[in-house]
Amino acid sequence: MSDRFRALILAGSRGGVDPVAAYAGVAHKALIELDGLTLLDRVSRALRDAGATEIAVSVSDDAVRAASTMLGLTVLTAASGPSHSVRDGIEALGAPLLVTTVDHALLQPEWITRFLADVPADADVAAMLARQDVIEAAAPGTRRTYLRFADGAWSGCNLFYFATPRSVAALDLWAQVEADRKRPWRIVRRLGIGTLVRYMSGRLTLVAALAHLGRLAGLEAAAVATPFGLAAVDVDKPADLDLVRDLVARA
Repeated sequence: MSDRFRALILAGSRGGVDPVAAYAGVAHKALIELDGLTLLDRVSRALRDAGATEIAVSVSDDAVRAASTMLGLTVLTAASGPSHSVRDGIEALGAPLLVTTVDHALLQPEWITRFLADVPADADVAAMLARQDVIEAAAPGTRRTYLRFADGAWSGCNLFYFATPRSVAALDLWAQVEADRKRPWRIVRRLGIGTLVRYMSGRLTLVAALAHLGRLAGLEAAAVATPFGLAAVDVDKPADLDLVRDLVARA
């Protein structure tokens, strides 16, 4: 796989007041400063340092739009949800495309490089995940949402790779998963009764579950485990911002 790639940063808004932005005293959490850099700047720098040749950002806020332009990013108007924004990103930039979020405050180039290197050659789409024990070793006490499988409890890391044009077939499924992201059992229910029974009895692995979801969408989907526990820490709530500020200060 080439070490050069194009990337999309999701920086849209769900509407209403964002509690993290309000807590930080800014208009949008993309503009939160961490160690002298906005989150938008930090994420785009990590992508560039990892080899991104073009970076687009999906925005719904005028201040974020202006900041993106100042950083030399390609600006796209955010759609009604993340999956639709990714579809627009693939239309604008093509595939392969690496996708991440603007609240991935601790994102490091080596996490990206390792993820891309570990994506299976036959995968149409891949998602990076971290095991609970790896996350808690890196950030004791952090509270994440976990999917519990036979091979451990896993949390997403907000890094996705859309390797081929047919990976857009995953986006309808993503929209469904996004709607159920806080209710993991509903996500698993989409796998069918036999797979659900395996999940409930503790015999379903994450790899098997994601591969089956991919087959339902007519593509090859892969879960890529990361050894970097902090990759699962995003700024989703005020406590997360306190955590990343503390981690950056200690580093």
